[in-house]
Amino acid sequence: MGKQAVLLLAHGTPETVEQIPEYLRNVVSGRPLPEHVIEEIQHRYSLIGRSPLTELTVEQGRLVEGELAIEGPAVQVYVGMRNWRPYIPDVVREMRADGVEEAAVICMAPQNSRTSVGLYRRAVQAEAGSLRIDFTEGWAQNPLLADAFAERLREAETALTAETGAPVPVLFTAHSVPTRTIEPPKDCEGKPAGPRLWPGTGADPYADEARHTAELVAERVPEIPRRWFAFQSQGASGGPWIGPSVEETLTQIAAEDVKTLLLQPIGFLCDHVEILYDVDIAFREYAKNLGIRLERPGSLNASPTLARAIAGLAREGLARLQP
Repeated sequence: MGKQAVLLLAHGTPETVEQIPEYLRNVVSGRPLPEHVIEEIQHRYSLIGRSPLTELTVEQGRLVEGELAIEGPAVQVYVGMRNWRPYIPDVVREMRADGVEEAAVICMAPQNSRTSVGLYRRAVQAEAGSLRIDFTEGWAQNPLLADAFAERLREAETALTAETGAPVPVLFTAHSVPTRTIEPPKDCEGKPAGPRLWPGTGADPYADEARHTAELVAERVPEIPRRWFAFQSQGASGGPWIGPSVEETLTQIAAEDVKTLLLQPIGFLCDHVEILYDVDIAFREYAKNLGIRLERPGSLNASPTLARAIAGLAREGLARLQP
C-alpha cells in the first residue's frame, strides 16, 4: 500500500473585494461579465466583510484528520479550491511532491451535479499523473450528513419554538444551477432531442439529490410542522436557472399566513457569501417585507458529525483503491 491522503475540494473564494474580478473570471472560465454584475458581487462581499469559506474548509480538513487518526494511521488531509487559491492543480502537484500515491477525493458539495462536480474531477485528473485517486461522486444520502444538518436545525427550532410558543416550519434550500446543465438538449422545435444523457450518462441527479437530503433532515426533526424546498442564489449568467426560487416560495408561504420561518441551506457545508449575504441579508429582508420573521440554523462549519461523515467517506474511498 502506497502513501495515502485525502483531498477535499471546494469552490474557493477571494480574500479581498479587490480580487473579485479575477475570481469571477475563474468562475465563468474567462467569459466576460457585465461590469454591473462585478460591482454587485463586490457590494455583497463588502456588506459581509469577507467570505470565510477557505479557512472553514481547512478547519474541516483538520477535523477529518483527527477522525481518521482515531481508527488508523495518520492520513494527511489536503484542501484544494476550483476557483481560487489554493488551486486544485497546485495542491495535487504538492501531494505528488509529498510522495502521496493514493488519495480519496471528496467534493464538499454533497449533491452531485455532473457539470460542476465534473469540473472538480477534471481539475484533479489533469494533474494526477501516477497518483491513484478514488473520487466520491456524491453523498447526498449520507446518514451522518443528514444527522449533522438535523442537529443544527433541531437546536434552532427548539429555541425559536420556545420563544414563539408554537412549532416553526422550515424552508430547505440548495444552490440553483442553470437549467441547461441538467436538462437534455432540445431539437429545433424545442422538444427533447433524446434521453437525459447530458452532461454524463443518465439523468443529472442534482435536483433530486438536493430534495432527498432535505427529506432525510426533515425525517430526523419530526417536530417540524411544515416544510418547503427552493433553489437559491440563481446566477446572472443569462438563461433560466432551476427553481422554484426562494423569493417566489417566500411569497407563497406568506400567502399561507406564516409569520415565523426557519430557512436551512442543505447544499452548503459552511458559511460563505451565499449564506452570509443571500440568506442573512437578502432573503431576510425579502421575508420581512412579506411580514415573515426569517431565521437560520447555524451552518455546519466545524460540526464533529460532519467530520465523521467525511472521514467515513475517505475510509471507503481509500479502501476502494486497494487490490
